[in-house]
Amino acid sequence: PMPTLSNPPVIQHCIAIDRVRHVGEPVAAIAAESRYIAEDALALIEVEYEELPVVVDPVKAVEATGDALLHPERGTNVVHRSDHVWGPVEENFARAARVVTRQFRWPRVSPQPIETSAALVDYDCSTSQFTVWSNMSQQNVIGARLAAALGVPMSRMNFHMRDVGGSFGGKSSLYHVPLIAAALSRATGRPVKFVEDRVEHMANGNQHASDRLYTVSLAIDDDNRFTGLKIKVLDDYGAYFLMNTGSHGNALSQAIGPYDIPALAYDLTCVVTNKTQQAPYRGFGGEVGNFVLERLVDAAARELGCDPIALRRHNFIRKDAFPYRIPNGNIYDSGDYERVLDRALAHADMAQWQETKAQARKRGKRLGIGIATVNERSVLSVTELWFLDKNPGFPQTSSPESVQIRILPEGRAVVTLYAPHWGNSPETMAIQMVAENLSIHPDHIEVNYGSTENGLISKGPCGSRYTAMLAGAIAGACRKLRTQLLRIAGHHLGVDAGALELFEEIVRVRDEPVRQLTLAEVARLAHSFRLDFPTNDSFASGLVAQYTYDHPIATPPSPDRSDLGIFYPIVGHACHIAVVEIDEATNQTRFLKYVAVHDAGTIVNPRMVDGQIRGGIAQGIGTALYEKYFYDENGQLLTSTLADYAIPTSMEIPDIVVDHVETPSPYTEFGIKGCGEGGRLAAMPAIAAAIDDAFGDEGLYIDELPVTPSFLHGLRAELRETAREA
Repeated sequence: PMPTLSNPPVIQHCIAIDRVRHVGEPVAAIAAESRYIAEDALALIEVEYEELPVVVDPVKAVEATGDALLHPERGTNVVHRSDHVWGPVEENFARAARVVTRQFRWPRVSPQPIETSAALVDYDCSTSQFTVWSNMSQQNVIGARLAAALGVPMSRMNFHMRDVGGSFGGKSSLYHVPLIAAALSRATGRPVKFVEDRVEHMANGNQHASDRLYTVSLAIDDDNRFTGLKIKVLDDYGAYFLMNTGSHGNALSQAIGPYDIPALAYDLTCVVTNKTQQAPYRGFGGEVGNFVLERLVDAAARELGCDPIALRRHNFIRKDAFPYRIPNGNIYDSGDYERVLDRALAHADMAQWQETKAQARKRGKRLGIGIATVNERSVLSVTELWFLDKNPGFPQTSSPESVQIRILPEGRAVVTLYAPHWGNSPETMAIQMVAENLSIHPDHIEVNYGSTENGLISKGPCGSRYTAMLAGAIAGACRKLRTQLLRIAGHHLGVDAGALELFEEIVRVRDEPVRQLTLAEVARLAHSFRLDFPTNDSFASGLVAQYTYDHPIATPPSPDRSDLGIFYPIVGHACHIAVVEIDEATNQTRFLKYVAVHDAGTIVNPRMVDGQIRGGIAQGIGTALYEKYFYDENGQLLTSTLADYAIPTSMEIPDIVVDHVETPSPYTEFGIKGCGEGGRLAAMPAIAAAIDDAFGDEGLYIDELPVTPSFLHGLRAELRETAREA
């Protein structure tokens, strides 16, 4: 079986044994010398199925019994149940001047990377060694799981990193592709390559994200301040439970958003159904929590008859309150939410758009303006994957990042990373940081990647953590190298190391800069002239430094989970404003303007950050307006190709105004915060609010996505019918 995080485990194999639990789950794998032979051989396989009841409704899954149980050995389709209260929830709700309650339906979507999952595995029977090349995004984690599933020591698994291509979370967990290739390579004694086709990827490729039903309530006092939040979730995990409750840990890290809410309740039920299992997707539950909370705040503003922007501003956590501890124990490290809001409003020119609403109506168009103010947790601690369990199966607490930096005899630097390239510009970041720390020209720095055979420990990119964690590792390694460089140069120049400085590939005496050595000269001394230096531990041949950087501030949860600990403390913020125009006749939505202002702490590379934000918004537009996996009552996936599953093209993505406010984190090197998921974390509620606003006179309220033209037509028809009956 494939190792999982749940306890007791929800058993999963890379190929179904005895029972198929969803359409697309493989029942056989064929190894052949060409794809054509394999496809022909596939047609020769006959499978006899005994039909069992199908469960696709999560509500019905809760009560299912008998043959409707996906994993009969468990006796229930409920794989997790917990109810948590932090702070005076009931007291604050009892005293509330108003309680606003809404229900929401979050759709099952996926990122659809251009590159599906792939692996090439070569098993050497003489050494029992597996050599793996794959585009999975966490080779240390997945390499260990592969070894466990194959029943071999980790030392027999050498996982080579390759460019991941698109992942957005989906290539970080499910490892059936390299596992199937490895099993076939061991069985045949030949190298085996397995690349998913698009249908396999959509039906079984670990790309389906959250699929949830929510009931959420907000307590508000007579000063219009939020005093309590209750969240009840029924989560449809699909057929398996590989990632446990990690996506809810994500949501809980910022459950109160940017608002000063002193009490929180979280009631969670997770069920399995006859669908593809859930997996991480950019936001990993945080985007769902943001959507639900922002929609609830908009509903509160409507009920209170107040401006939604003013209500948000009134309830913001003040900038002098940081670091701010939220009710469940996590902290927000820093922020200035009003400054971000004001910057976004300045870009949006709200007054102009309000004036053009009436003109749009004359043209048969509806114009709407929507706003969302959300947080972006970053730099995860892996405790979020298990802390909702009373008896976790694997309560890990380490999530480090490592780097090695060598300075060669000619003065060039080589940086070795131990996590793969997956579109987040690690090479650019590494070169930039090493250049700044060691005063080496970027053209003289190279980046390569280690494998698991000789690599250092690494969690890899996920949870908007990689830039901050890599920065910590690089800074640590650079401090070691800087000490070596200055000690060697100081001995050669006859001065104390503290009197030296690095400047443009030169080591010089600070008060007498003509006394200097080039970096190449110092490197040659280190590599070739060991006997010129004292024979003690302060001097060693070569210039190399390794550094493993652990989470800068994480703490474990309390045994009773009354305090979840500090688990996602590096918290950015964003304000998105969407201006949409909707055709009255066709209900088609197009964007007139889109503004995104983000606070990601100290920005390392502005172009990279802007690209991450725009990409996240593009995916958010897909979730808001186009995308959804549909299953019929028989568990058949109706959207199994890109002909059926609609994703936006560049024609549907507007020009996006991106700007930044920087409030550095006090806990990370250079004050960096994560930003890889922020675009998607804010887009959906802003777009939904804009559609609401466009039809404000009809009482429209979006509580489900995607808002396709047909869906919007149906909502408006229902509202008109209700109005006629009234």
